[in-house]
This record gives sequence, structure tokens and C-alpha cells, in this order.
Amino acid sequence: MKFAEFHAGQRIEAGPHHVTEAEVLSFATAWDPQWFHTDAEAAAKGPFGGLIASGWHTCGIAMQLVVGAALAGSESFASPGLAYVRWPNPVRPGDALKLVVDVIEVRRSESKPRLGILRWRWQLFNQRGLEVLDLEATSLFRLNPML
Repeated sequence: MKFAEFHAGQRIEAGPHHVTEAEVLSFATAWDPQWFHTDAEAAAKGPFGGLIASGWHTCGIAMQLVVGAALAGSESFASPGLAYVRWPNPVRPGDALKLVVDVIEVRRSESKPRLGILRWRWQLFNQRGLEVLDLEATSLFRLNPML
């Protein structure tokens, strides 16, 4: 989507993304090698009652879905960061994750008129409707100087 296609109040949905045990283990082994992400036997005896995905893996899944649904082919080039990120429920192998994005604000920078600023809330829900990710992101768009 192009920057001009976004508007406050807009909702974008994508997914599902089906989470596999191999995906959970691969990500965790490389990037978040804590036992409850990498050792199914130990995780079964732990506080979550089984293997769970890293929260950072969950963010990566959301990013992949956002790119596919909205950012591929856009003028997006960076993000200055997140206002917050929360993981209210764990992601487990076998989950089917659906993305729901709500656009909060769309504006041009006052000091840099060729810069578009998009604030949006990303949420992921599993197949049972439980929220597994909630974040607010800001994305920057390089706009055509003729616009």
C-alpha cells in the first residue's frame, strides 16, 4: 500500500500464519535460546506446560504479515521504534495467528514535508481468539516531492 492509501480508523487483517515446532525451535536456537523455547521436555514441566515461541519470534511473524498485507511496494523505509510491546499470552507450536492492524494516525512531518508518519497498532490473535501480541509502531515513509 502507498502512504496515501492509509487513513486513521482503517483496519487491516492478515493471516493466518501457522506456527510449527520446527519454526519455534529454529528461531529460539538462533536468537533466544532459553530452555522454555528450545527444550520441549523441560518446557513440558515448566510454568507454561510446553514449548512456547519467543516474543521476538512473535514480533517477526507480525512483521512478515504486515509486510505482506501493507508494506510491500510502499514508500516505507524505517521505523523510529515502538511505543510499547506486550505478549499477553504465549504462542505455541500448532497455533494459527491472525494479524489485526488499526491505523491510529497518518500525517506528514511538519519539519520534513517529504516524510510521511504512520502510527498503528498491531495485534496478533491465536485460533482461540486469545491475544498473543499487542504493540504500537511508528513507520516512516519517503514521499514523492511532487505530492
